[in-house]
Amino acid sequence: MSYREHWRLGALLLLVTLAAVALFAPTGASAGPTGGGPTNLHYGLALSGGTRIRAPLVGLTAEGVNVSGNNQEALQTAVADQLDGVSPSNVQYRPRLHTVEVFADVNQSAFANALHAAGVTYHTIRPGVTAPTRDTAVKVISKKIDDSGLAGGTVQQVTTSTGEHFIVIEVPNQNTSAVEQLVSTRGVVEIVAHYPNASGSGYQEQTVLTNQQLHQGTIGSAQESQAQTWVPVTLTKSAAASFSSDMRQDGFTSGAGVENCPPDAPPNGNNTDGYCLYTVADGRVVFSASMGSSLAQSIQDGSFQASPTFRMLTGGNITTARELQINLQAGALPAPLDLHTRGTAYYLAPSLAQSFKLYSVLVGLIAVFAVAGVVFLRYGDPKVAAPMIVTALSEVFILLGFAAAVGLALDLSHIAGLIAVIGTGVDDLIIIADEVMAEGSVSSNRVFQNRFRKAFWVIGGAAATTIIAMSPLAILSLGDLRGFAIVTILGVFIGVLITRPAYGDILRILLTRE
Repeated sequence: MSYREHWRLGALLLLVTLAAVALFAPTGASAGPTGGGPTNLHYGLALSGGTRIRAPLVGLTAEGVNVSGNNQEALQTAVADQLDGVSPSNVQYRPRLHTVEVFADVNQSAFANALHAAGVTYHTIRPGVTAPTRDTAVKVISKKIDDSGLAGGTVQQVTTSTGEHFIVIEVPNQNTSAVEQLVSTRGVVEIVAHYPNASGSGYQEQTVLTNQQLHQGTIGSAQESQAQTWVPVTLTKSAAASFSSDMRQDGFTSGAGVENCPPDAPPNGNNTDGYCLYTVADGRVVFSASMGSSLAQSIQDGSFQASPTFRMLTGGNITTARELQINLQAGALPAPLDLHTRGTAYYLAPSLAQSFKLYSVLVGLIAVFAVAGVVFLRYGDPKVAAPMIVTALSEVFILLGFAAAVGLALDLSHIAGLIAVIGTGVDDLIIIADEVMAEGSVSSNRVFQNRFRKAFWVIGGAAATTIIAMSPLAILSLGDLRGFAIVTILGVFIGVLITRPAYGDILRILLTRE
């Protein structure tokens, strides 16, 4: 047998080998809550249990905005000043889209009045936020889930028939409260300086490190030692220069500004005397600290800017430290999720999900045996039927190996796609066998190639039709239908490029006499 002549059969064997490695080779790490067992497969919500949350982002969008003479920050500040309880960080002006968004629970009339007061004209105000805001939210939530160690979690956008946009979060093997706690807050972390004002008759506060400045730096892992917890942070050069300048200007690096934050300062009490650096998470002080003498000295002599690393203290609560670490690494959500008014959440018990997994395996086996029985009854020749079943199963095996290699969390929609792949694959193989054996025995390779070529044109046309029909489902955010379409399209590609030609090579070896 010429390996060059039967390269497709060799390609099939290679893919099956790679799939076996992806499925069964030790990975050197725990499979996590969505995997385990004899394979490296991961399972989605329906096959492992867990939580699914569906909620929109809070906000209003003014479209057709026309602004003259205002820069972005000035406009955001001007609009926020007209809305009670809304900070400039909750207003987003996008010049390219000609939109202004507010990420707060305000009514449309109040937003309209704020825009007019800020000198902004617009065409319409609609509920919801813009596509870039939704894209950012998906990335941030995905990063939060990954950084928190919740394996197998997925985040995606879905659009209803009425044009409403929702964020769908699925985290296998986790209860609802844990997931809601992770995504319910925006995760805005800041360092705020509290110090006496210039007149000496009161105190003032200033944000000296914003969430963006902290996020752009290098965030270490939360640590705990001697009843104290912290998150190590290394600032960028620009953030370190700005922070150093503010600390010197506000008096934190000399005299009374060093080691002068009272122990009963917020959140431990209401004492607002002294010089304090507040760690603020979503507007709430989680810890207050003094300017340490060593840090003050390094800022004074300039060594801090050369190595701008410091500890963001969080008290003795390691959970708070880990939450801060996740929020700093992932960045802040551009807008909060509306979990309680328009959001929905449900929890699937792992025990019920295990039964779904068992039923999925049974349905798959029934499909295989049913197809095998029909094929053997149709042909009665093991040389034709046996390779057909083996080839169809190898296609499913390759798809499972691909899922294990890319970490795809299998769900019921993917299982349905695998079953569909078995059916369509065997259909194509039957077309090949019928065309090759239509006029009796195959006398030569040339005759076989002519007959196989005719069959393959039919298979290629059917494959193109399937791919075209499934492509919209694979591209659009249509929930479970997307997983079904993606698996089906992958199966068609593998079939047309590898398994169908490989089956033809097998038949040629078994049936031709020259």
